[in-house]
Amino acid sequence: MKLFQLHHLKFLWTLKPPNGPFHGHPRLFASDVHSQYEPIRRGKEEIPKYFNFASDVLDKWSEIEKAGKRPSNPAFWWINGKGEEVKWSFEELGFLSRKVANVLTKECGLQKGDRLLLILPRIPEWWLVNVACMRAGIVLIPGVSQLSAKDILYRLQASKAKCIITTDKLAAAVDSVASECQFLKTKLMVSKGRREGWLNFTELYRNQAADHSCVKTRIQDPMIIFFTSGTTGSPKMAQHSQGSLGFRPLLSERYWLDLTPSGTIWNTADTGWILTSIASLFDPWTFGSCIFIHNLPQVESSIILNTLCRFPIDTLVGAPTLFRMLVQNDLSSYKFMNLKCCMSGGEPLNPEVMEHWKRQTGLDIHEVYGQTEMGIICYVSKEMKIKPGSMGKAAPLYDVQIIDKSANILPPGQQGEIAVRSKPIRPLGFFSEYVDNPKKTAESERGDFYVTGDKGTMDEDGYFQFIGRDDDIIISSGYRIGPFEVENALIEHPAVAEAAAVSSPDPLRGEVVKAFVVLSPAFSSSDLKSLTRDLQDHVKKTTAPYKYPRKVEFVQELPKTVTGKIKRNELRNKEWGRM
Repeated sequence: MKLFQLHHLKFLWTLKPPNGPFHGHPRLFASDVHSQYEPIRRGKEEIPKYFNFASDVLDKWSEIEKAGKRPSNPAFWWINGKGEEVKWSFEELGFLSRKVANVLTKECGLQKGDRLLLILPRIPEWWLVNVACMRAGIVLIPGVSQLSAKDILYRLQASKAKCIITTDKLAAAVDSVASECQFLKTKLMVSKGRREGWLNFTELYRNQAADHSCVKTRIQDPMIIFFTSGTTGSPKMAQHSQGSLGFRPLLSERYWLDLTPSGTIWNTADTGWILTSIASLFDPWTFGSCIFIHNLPQVESSIILNTLCRFPIDTLVGAPTLFRMLVQNDLSSYKFMNLKCCMSGGEPLNPEVMEHWKRQTGLDIHEVYGQTEMGIICYVSKEMKIKPGSMGKAAPLYDVQIIDKSANILPPGQQGEIAVRSKPIRPLGFFSEYVDNPKKTAESERGDFYVTGDKGTMDEDGYFQFIGRDDDIIISSGYRIGPFEVENALIEHPAVAEAAAVSSPDPLRGEVVKAFVVLSPAFSSSDLKSLTRDLQDHVKKTTAPYKYPRKVEFVQELPKTVTGKIKRNELRNKEWGRM
């Protein structure tokens, strides 16, 4: 019995159904598997009450593979540049992820709803743990591999995570704070070696049985929590559900990624970002595509360009920093094997970089705009006209508008805040809440809209243009950096009395962290260059290295309001030449 149909979705690749009109059809996996459950009507759409991405999408692609109805393209293809290579079919992905699910449930004692902090670089185990958590109903918390001991402590305490999985490089940092984390019960290390107090992930999962029954999850059940930086206080926990990440691409089709089962996509984003969850897991695998990953311990132009020449990658996704770096090379000497589509997101891309790339490669760069809270908000598809400086039109499922301080919709051309309609029906791709922070959750909405915190305009054709942050978030090379975290780290140094961190323009990274520092009266130094290096090193050790201030200016005092609040906007405007 078919309880819901997604009539408006058109797959470029269709299947001859062996057992009924929708059996094995990728768009209708959830209907095929959970047709006995009553659907939920959400506006014009009917969505299933129960859904699990692992069983309802990935396992279905495995069945299609076994039936010989999917191209021989791998589902997952990983290299490290040192001769090592991993290729998995959907069947192999299912086999290995079930083994990992047994490790989490049997060896670690984790149950549905428990939280797991995952801090791994771009290695295959990151994908296995993601899928295993879906199978077991465990809530995953990804983190960038540059987190410091202080960052890890905050995340473990705030999330109440019962398990952490990381590499031997971060094990010592975890051990230094583990005694302060009362909920942490199990530590798993992805390593060839051993460490006291840690379980060896690789040994455990290799020895596990591969028979595991996927738990039944409701579409609104929590699946992933992302820590996202704010302008004040510590990072918030944005919680996404099975529906907002897993079922969303089934509804919104290939609106930004034009993928097929024979395609291969390479996304270079860090594993702690939502872009990796979307572009290196959910969206490509929804369409049966191959996810290509290079370990990239260091992002170097030559490695990226040579990889594009050696492997059949047809879609490349990266932050603007990536393309700014690549265009500094003589691209005419590189012959890409199969590249057809380039996507950029995380921050605005300079029009001159797009023109340079197009001139040397013949390829356009299509911009996307999104946030941790809701994934892709605006996009430029291959069929759309590219307008330099524009981030495209509203993504499917979202009603994006420019509003004023009273939540009134502004006419085309008028500057305001970029907002997405959240009432009366909250779109499926939205985050559920900021965990344990109802105040911030409520403050994210104004009237009938979720407010992004970004300023922008919309033209007569519905194209949006990003103008800047409405708050003090610094976005450098795609990383969101809250000034509070940088300032706190600086103030811990004995030489610093006060500090303010703002964005500053940078030709490669778009913007970088600049710190304005007021020295302590008891401290004097005639060598400010040496002190600058000392402060930068201090921040790198205190918090994640990518947050350190690449620019430092020593000042006598900081501009403040009558209530004593630092006027970061004044400092930021000075940096950007807007004074």
